[in-house]
Amino acid sequence: MKNIMLSLFFLATAIIQAQTIEITGNVKADDGTPLPGTNVVVKETKAKTVTDFDGNFSINADLGQTLVFSYVGFESQSVKIKHSKPLHITMVTAATLDEVVVVGYGTQKMRSVTGSVSMHGYRPYQQATESYSKISENTFKHVKTAPLSTFSVDVDRASYSNIRRMINNGQQVPKDAVKIEEMLNYFKYNYPQPKGNDPFSVNTEMVQTPWNKDTKLVKVGLQGKEVPLEDIPASNLVFLIDVSGSMNNANKLPLLKSAFKLLVNQLRKEDKVSIVVYAGAAGTVLEPTNGSNKTAIFEALDKLQAGGSTAGGAGIELAYKLAKDNFIDGGNNRVILATDGDFNVGASSDTAMEDLIVSKRDDGIFLTCLGFGMGNYKDSKMETLADKGNGNHSYIDTMQEAQKVLGTEFGGTLYTIAKDVKIQVEFNPKLVEGYRLIGYENRLLDDEDFNDDKKDAGEIGSGHSVTALYEIIPVGVDSQFLSPVDDLKYTGQASAKGFNKELMNVKIRYKNPEGGSSKLITHAVMNDDRNIAEASADMNFMAGLALFGMELRESEYINGATRDDVITLAKAGKGNDEDGYRSEFLRLVKTGIVD
Repeated sequence: MKNIMLSLFFLATAIIQAQTIEITGNVKADDGTPLPGTNVVVKETKAKTVTDFDGNFSINADLGQTLVFSYVGFESQSVKIKHSKPLHITMVTAATLDEVVVVGYGTQKMRSVTGSVSMHGYRPYQQATESYSKISENTFKHVKTAPLSTFSVDVDRASYSNIRRMINNGQQVPKDAVKIEEMLNYFKYNYPQPKGNDPFSVNTEMVQTPWNKDTKLVKVGLQGKEVPLEDIPASNLVFLIDVSGSMNNANKLPLLKSAFKLLVNQLRKEDKVSIVVYAGAAGTVLEPTNGSNKTAIFEALDKLQAGGSTAGGAGIELAYKLAKDNFIDGGNNRVILATDGDFNVGASSDTAMEDLIVSKRDDGIFLTCLGFGMGNYKDSKMETLADKGNGNHSYIDTMQEAQKVLGTEFGGTLYTIAKDVKIQVEFNPKLVEGYRLIGYENRLLDDEDFNDDKKDAGEIGSGHSVTALYEIIPVGVDSQFLSPVDDLKYTGQASAKGFNKELMNVKIRYKNPEGGSSKLITHAVMNDDRNIAEASADMNFMAGLALFGMELRESEYINGATRDDVITLAKAGKGNDEDGYRSEFLRLVKTGIVD
């Protein structure tokens, strides 16, 4: 009887321990702030999740199992599950730089970390060796003398995540690191999917400018068609990975390898992957491999180690050759470059890299640039490569950002639906005295470039949106930002007959991914006198983003607006915020440093 009772006891215990329940909770740093992107792993099953923007998590596990909480720069914690009550975890900043760094698919001892590798904790990196292209803020232009505004679209989002990294690390943000268009395009908006045969919808809105009662703010937004993953053509991908010595930090190669595994997990059997690496020289470490053979791809990534100089040019040459040799007609052919941009062997200057990429552009191979790291990050080179290589550019500072770029937005990052997309706006001189384009300083085109199909422009990926803001001075307003010019003797003003309510006309040119001739879309924008309180949540949020970018850039057009104005706009524009990104922006604004 005793043995029977003992057996029943052990059986009951096993049943209890095997009971699967949902474990929820919250993770904070030791300074009390939420810790988004914390890895939460069930030790026994390796099931995993990450905390959201508010530090919250949910994961299924059995009673008696152990949850392991880990984040770069913090000591790992293990908690045995004894009940279903919410867990409240406080992560403690690592005491030394010789702590285990979590890289998503494993851990690694890091003894070479020289600065901050997380949003909290260590001293901030110095930016002495980081480089950014010079930005000269767009000024107001007279409609009399410059009735057209022409620019290339830009779907890059790197600037926002890079700014976020700097602010979270307590660093001053360099003015030239602030690209307002990339801040705007980081976020999703309530744009409708396109109808008909065009690959994107055109969306406009107009309100009184929140920071200047004498001007109006106009939004021009494009929403790319969302192509389901199963409908994306077979992919021929070449991972071009920087394994030079400069990548030997926790936020570089270890993070890079984990990020690429997120991408690999989404590959299909019809897709194929090759891996090229470069340091002092370039070489192929994985020949074209079927997307269903994930084990082989993971093993190739796991073997990568950093060391040596950086022959980026040689790597690009080899990667494009491999992509061309395995080209899929009608497929998605793309090189994915992952680096800190610190090229120092061979063709390494911005001009040399531009010439190299331009020479490869006509092979039907697109380019995605993924920036990693801090301290010596070369944003200027990454921007050049993406712009000239029919590509896009993202900056990955955490696994959370990797999940966004290579997980949630996989299709947009890797599949182009329209190339050489240009926008030209014509302003009605009867209603508009002057205007300025907010951002896109490095994307401006000559007016004649709009109809020139040989002129390269930006690409739009599946589901991507592009947003531009114009600040407009109406006719009759005496603005300090617009010096008067005499009426033109020989150039007559266009008749407003029939166009009394049209503020401006938006024209978009684009090519199909494999096309050589552009197509034209036109969209008229009507005059509107609404104030910001009557505007959409999206418009409020965009205005807040633009104002924050202007503040960081110390814009002459900020017109006395304050950080509180940014917060007010962002709060009004928060909306449903299902992904939490807008809430994160609010927290960022409240802690941002502007010296």
